Order: sequence, then structure tokens, then C-alpha cells
Amino acid sequence: MIPGFDAKKLAAIAEPLTIGNVPVGLEPLLLAELARAGEPVAYVISDGHRMADLEQMLGFVAPDIPVLTLPAWDCLPYDRVSPSADTSARRLAALGGLIAHRKKPHAAIVLVTANAMLQKVAPQDVIESLSFSARPGNQLRMDDLAGRLERNGFDRVATVREVGEYAVRGGILDVFVPGSEEPVRLDFFGDTLESIRSFDPASQRTTGQVRSLDLNPMSEVTLTPDTISRFRKNYLSAFGATTRDDALYLAVSEGRRYPGMEHWLPLFYEKLDTVFDYLSGFRVVTDNTVREAAEERSKLVFDYYDARLNSAQPAKGQMAQGTPYKPVTPGQLYLDSKLFAKTLDALGAIRISPFNEIEGEARRVVNIEARQGQRWARSNAEGGGDAERINIFDVVVKHIADRRAAGAKVLVTAWTEGSLERLLQVLNEHGLEKVKPIEALKDLGSLAKGEAAAAVLNLESGFEAGDLVVIGEQDILGDRMVRRSKRRKRAADFIAEVAGLDEGSIVVHAEHGIGRFIGLKTIEAAGAPHACLELQYADEAKLFLPVENIDLLSRYGGEGTEAQLDKLGGGAWQMRKAKLKKRLLDMADALIRIAAERLTRHAPVLTTPDGLYDEFAARFPYDETEDQDNAIDAVRSDLGAGRPMDRLVCGDVGFGKTEVALRAAFVAAMNGVQVAIVVPTTLLSRQHFKTFSERFRGLPVRIQQASRLVGAKELALTKKEVAEGKTDIVVGTHALLGAGIKFANLGLLVIDEEQHFGVKHKERLKELKSDVHVLTLSATPIPRTLQLAMTGVREL
Repeated sequence: MIPGFDAKKLAAIAEPLTIGNVPVGLEPLLLAELARAGEPVAYVISDGHRMADLEQMLGFVAPDIPVLTLPAWDCLPYDRVSPSADTSARRLAALGGLIAHRKKPHAAIVLVTANAMLQKVAPQDVIESLSFSARPGNQLRMDDLAGRLERNGFDRVATVREVGEYAVRGGILDVFVPGSEEPVRLDFFGDTLESIRSFDPASQRTTGQVRSLDLNPMSEVTLTPDTISRFRKNYLSAFGATTRDDALYLAVSEGRRYPGMEHWLPLFYEKLDTVFDYLSGFRVVTDNTVREAAEERSKLVFDYYDARLNSAQPAKGQMAQGTPYKPVTPGQLYLDSKLFAKTLDALGAIRISPFNEIEGEARRVVNIEARQGQRWARSNAEGGGDAERINIFDVVVKHIADRRAAGAKVLVTAWTEGSLERLLQVLNEHGLEKVKPIEALKDLGSLAKGEAAAAVLNLESGFEAGDLVVIGEQDILGDRMVRRSKRRKRAADFIAEVAGLDEGSIVVHAEHGIGRFIGLKTIEAAGAPHACLELQYADEAKLFLPVENIDLLSRYGGEGTEAQLDKLGGGAWQMRKAKLKKRLLDMADALIRIAAERLTRHAPVLTTPDGLYDEFAARFPYDETEDQDNAIDAVRSDLGAGRPMDRLVCGDVGFGKTEVALRAAFVAAMNGVQVAIVVPTTLLSRQHFKTFSERFRGLPVRIQQASRLVGAKELALTKKEVAEGKTDIVVGTHALLGAGIKFANLGLLVIDEEQHFGVKHKERLKELKSDVHVLTLSATPIPRTLQLAMTGVREL
């Protein structure tokens, strides 16, 4: 598939080799071909931020080849903090996987950063001894497992929520193992492991059965009698007698974990291994800047080491500050960059370069036939005024048609499902047909004649290699500022399991009011034992609630909250409920009257064709957040409802409120009504004017500015054009609120940071707001505005 690239022939070359003309994005295809050719491959990259993108692309290119990722510590050299739990888990899972691979070799790809290659690691026999597996039915003492978790860096907690935590309750042990999506619950009967179930860390409810538990350590330092003894001996040998304020030495001596103890890793073991030792049998491949990255890392390590030495030896007349820090030498914990480069040469490492390389005496060069794809967005941006009349999407569709006619396989990619769907819809509006979504690169072979493919790929730019043409989202739309979203679970204020309660917690019973949770108690009911929650009320009264009715309880306030307990059987709780219900009914009556008045008023119905709107939305250089999408959809729905919109969009600075206003302004302008953007400061006016001008560039929309930054002559012209309807969008400060400003056909009023306007300005805003759509943006709305939105008088 890649002209000039013979994987088997290149894999047989034992000396250092450079593969040139490899555009960004093509590396995963080369790595997969090399792995299939014989030896497993380790790809060393200089930029750790690319690791996740490469892993995702390898899953698309070669889903049959397992991929391991080995990141470096996510803390500074000689830091006072340990690597994060997630990073440690990923590192140890990768090291454990490499040990397992040595026992059972197979095609595999390892992604590792230059920083991780320079960092020495715990010996292989130690990592292997820390791994553990168990299945239901195995004989296993729960106390032994808890001890193993403690030694391997897991934190004991009351309720398991995060990776690296475990909890013990009776015959049940919960643990969140690194590398798994959900924690697991181990149910013991005596010394027999009866079942392993996964559960949701938010609700603590079981989600399924698990066949086995594979346990990796959470830290590269394990505290056993042997390692503690060796640390004490090596520490005293390296730094001499300790002092009372040496917290590290005291903590390790007592068998306690200490923040940042991993930075003294060499003192815990007789000898450390390098990542090269773990990669024995792998063909090492690097990117073109990995050696330079290693040199910079080595300099950084020595700089931090010198800084620690200098801080430990204060200047004459000054006292030492803080806990003493006695660093091990760089050679004990890190590999020197020169030795790293020599090892790469000795292993015959393959270097991948995006440039057309020239063969030298010390290295063979193979230049493949591939090139970076076209960048229409960049050409359009550099083309000046004439480029505005060229529709990029028409050019892209023609390019795809030409390449398909020539027999090439065309793949269109985007960063997310949403952006891919939007991009394909816009291209379809411009004539692109027969596009088939695919899940793997091999599916290209099943494309019908004249058919193109589409996939979600973390690809920075497209490329062409042989009959394969890949077009990236950024080639068409320009550089994207991609936010990597994390899955979030929304917390609820209800109690789903007893595990969610701590003894002494204040709770609210739906019928009996505020009480205190004492604990679980088994009582005799109808001749049979029954598990109940014991609740205490005023005057030491008790209520036993069956566990199956736990949904009647809810939390009261935050953690540690205290409150006056209700009297069991008294009328105070019912009276408070009745008063609250009456207040809610009165409030609802007032809201109904206000809502009825709003429904009787009319405003223009503003809608726009999806294709035209999608083209405008595609210019947004970020991925919309979930909340941002919801706000945009709500505003578009309001604009098309036929009644005046009065919506507040509340969000912190930099969270995308302006984009909501841009989308609303586009819809209004395309329907022939005027848009006024009112801001409190001239600086914000200039910023919005620039943003709106850039986003509407090339569209038949006239945008003007009205503020102190505009000259008197230009301001007079702006007022005249606004009154005549020649200006579609006007951005300005309180100058827009003056009596001299008349709108020909105002349809949308956008108010940014309303809280900064004075009383007179707000009265003028009320006059403008009679029958037009109003969108208010604010990071910190005034209490009245927020209250109106929260109670439903205004939309939020």
C-alpha cells in the first residue's frame, strides 16, 4: 500500500536506518507493517502529548495488534510529590505487559516517550512478583489481599471512588484496579472468593459480573521488610546520619508511604533496570527529534539536581528552610542522553523523518513515496481577498471526485463523531455523495466503485501514499483547538446504598423529617431477622427503617452538617412541609401569570437552513462542550418559537458564551433582522467586533462598531446605516443605548455582562426589549437576574 516501503526487507536490516518522506499521520501504518513483518516494535516519541493520538490511530490501522503505552512520570525531576495514580498505573501495567510478552512473544507495539526511556525503573523480577490474579472459587485470605494492596501503594478508604483505592467491610473488599474502567467488589465466604462484581463508583451499585481480577501495583516502590531495610542502609551510606526533621527517613522506617518517595527509587533495590532491558527483543523505532528531546531532558534533570543541592546548603548567615531534601545523583535514577543515543545505535534503531533525507556514512536512508495532503484552509487564509470568493467545500468535493476517479481510496477524517457528522453534512450540501463510515483501515478494501470512506481519527493533517488519500478535518477547516473530554458522572443527592452513609450522618426522612443515622441493625420482625437502618430522633427516639426502603432518605446539607432533630411523631415536620407547599403554590401561581403574559406577545420566527448553518458552525475552531451544545440548541429553539426570547446564558470566562451569541446572530442576520451587541466597555466592544468580523468574513453581512474608539464621522455614518437598515450587526457600548440610535428592524439584542450597566442604561434596555429576542451573557449575573432565571421567569 505504501510505495517504497518493504517492511520485511527493512526489518532484516540490523544497522541504524532512517525512513524519510513520512508525513505526520502515516507513522501508525509503518509501525503496524513492521510489527507484522516479524519483531514487535517499540516507538519512542519526543512529545508525550501525541501518545494518546497514536494509540487511537493504531487501534484504527491495526486493531489486531495490542498496544502498550509507557509514559514518563508526570512530575518534575527531584520533586516533592509522587507521580499521579493514573500515570503510575499506566506505567506499571505496561511494564507488567512487557514481562508477560517476554514469556509469550507475539506481534505488539509499545509507545514510549523519550523522558520515560531515560528514567530507570524497578527490576523486572520485582514487578513480576507484585502482579496478582484471582478468580471466583480460589482459596484466598482477605486479610492477605488487603495487606498486598497496602504494600503495593493502594489507599484504604471508607468508600471506593478513585483508581488506587480499596475498602474493607465485613466479608467484602472493594478495589479500583489500575487499567479497569470500574472498581470491583470481591465477596468472600471465609477464605473462599465467592464472586467478583463490577460496580459504579458514583452510586455504588453493581453493574455486572467479572470473571477474574488482574492486579497491578500502584507504585514502583513496595514497602516490605527487605526494601525498608535496604533503603535505611543505602540512605545512611549516601547521606550520613539523619536528623529529627528528616520526614522521608522516618516515614519509610515506620513502613509508611511518603509523598515523592519514588525519587529515591535506587535506594530501595539492589539495582535498577532501564526500559531497554524491558524492551529486549523489540525493534526500536524513533521519531526524528527524539535524541534532541533526550538531551534537553538530561539538562533539565541536572538543573533540578543542582537546585536541590544548593537549597540544601544555605548561604552563610542563612538558615535552612523546610524539610531537608537529599537527592540521589542523576546517574542513579536517570540514563544519560549520550548513553541513550549509543544504545539506540547499538540496537540498530529505525528513525522516522518527515523530510527527504540524504544517506550518510553512519546511517542508511530509505525515502518512501508519500507526501502531506493539501491544506485548503491555509491556502484560503493566505490568498487574500480573492480567496473569499472561493468556496473551500466545493474545491474539496472536486478533489475527492478526481482522486476517486483515478482509482484512489479516499478517507475523510475528523476528531469527534459530532464534527465528522457536521463536516460530511456540509460536504453533502456541496455535492459529495456515497460516503461510508468505517471502523478500521481494512474496511477500505470493501468500498464500492466511486465510494469514499469516513472515520473518527485524531489526525492533525491528511496525507497521500500510493492509492491511499487521507483528508483531515484541519485540512478543510483550519487548525482545531481540541479539548479532550473526560467522562463525568453527575452526583445525585439521594442515597442509593448504605455504603453512601457514614455513622452520625444527618438525613431527612420523607415522612418523619430530620434524624441521625446510627448504623445498621438486625431486628426480629414477623419471626425472621431483618436488616434495618437505625435512625435517631429528638428525645432519644429511634426509628428502624428496612434497607429496602432506603429511597425514603436523602442527605441533609454537606459533610459534617449539624441540625436540630425532629420529634418522632410530632407535627412540626408536617407543618413545615405544609407551609412550604403553600409558598410553592403561590410562587407557581405568579409564574403562571407571568408566563401567560409572555405567551401572548409575538416576535419574528427566526430559522435557517441546516446546510448554511452547519457551514458557519464548522468555522468554530474548538469542540463544543456538552453544556455549550445545550445552550446553542436552546437559543435556536427560542428564536424559532415565535415569541420573544428572554434567555440568560451563564458561564465562566473562556467557556464559550460568545460562540452562543455568534450562532444566534448568524440565525438572525440570515433572516434579515438587525442584531445589536451591547457591552459595558470599549475594550470588550473592540474584542467582540474583531471576533464577529473574523467569523462572518466572506458572508453577505455588514458589521459595524459604535463606541468611543470610533471617530465622530464614522460613528455618525454607523448610526445612519443602522437607521436605514444597511448594517446587519452592530457592536457597541452604552453609545448604542443613546436616544440618537434608531434601528430599522431590530430582531435580536445581545447583552454581555449586564451587571456592569447602570440604572439609566437598564431602563433604556427595557424599552428596546419590548418585542425583540434578548440574549443575556454573564459570568457573574446579579442576584435578581439569576433569581428570575432560576425561578423560570427567564430562561437559563
